[in-house]
Amino acid sequence: MFPLSMVVFPHQMIGLIVFEPRYRTLLDDIDLTQEFGTCLITRGSEVGGGDERTSVGTWMRVRGVQRFPDGKAFLAVEGVKCIRVDGWLPDDPYPRAEISERCCEDVMINPDLLGLAETSVRALRTLQSEVTPDEVAPVRVEMAEDPWERAWQLCAMTPMATFDQFKVLSLENPNDRLVLLNEICCERYGDYQRILAMGPPGV
Repeated sequence: MFPLSMVVFPHQMIGLIVFEPRYRTLLDDIDLTQEFGTCLITRGSEVGGGDERTSVGTWMRVRGVQRFPDGKAFLAVEGVKCIRVDGWLPDDPYPRAEISERCCEDVMINPDLLGLAETSVRALRTLQSEVTPDEVAPVRVEMAEDPWERAWQLCAMTPMATFDQFKVLSLENPNDRLVLLNEICCERYGDYQRILAMGPPGV
C-alpha cells in the first residue's frame, strides 16, 4: 500500500515521486504486477510512517516509470477500481494490508444525473478559472463513452476539498455519487460567486 494525503479515483491519472527507501522497495516488489493500493491519510504525513489511514481506497496500476540516478523515481499511475482495507498488517518496510474489492452497486447510471453532473462540473471549472486561474489545471482527458468511467472522470475533474473527495469515493451507489457531486458543485459555485461579488482586495 502507498497511502497518500490525497484521494485518487478510478480512471484518474496522477504522478507520484518515489524517494523514501521503503517505497523504493515497494516499487521493486511490484516489478511484475505493476499494481498497488492507495488510501487517504487522515492524520499524519506521507513521509516517515505513523500515519492514520482510511479503510476505503483505490487499486492503482503503473503506466510509466522514470528512474533517476539518485534512486528516486517518477511514476505515472492510474486508478483501476475501489478497494476496501479489511485489516492493516505491520509495515515491512512499507504499509501492508489485507484488501478486498469494494464493488459498487450494480445499477444503471441515470443519464439525466450524469448529464447534470457534467454541466455542473464544467460550469464550476469555468467560474473557478475567473477566481483562481492558477489553480485550474487544463483537462487533457478524452471523456469516455462508458457512463461508469465518465462519472469517475467527472469526480476527478471537480475542484473540491479532500474530505468531499473521500465522501464521493466512499459511496457505493453511482447515482448517489452523482447527486453528491452536483451538491458539491452547487456549493462551490456559490462560494466563487460570492468571492467575485466582493471584488479585488482593497476595492
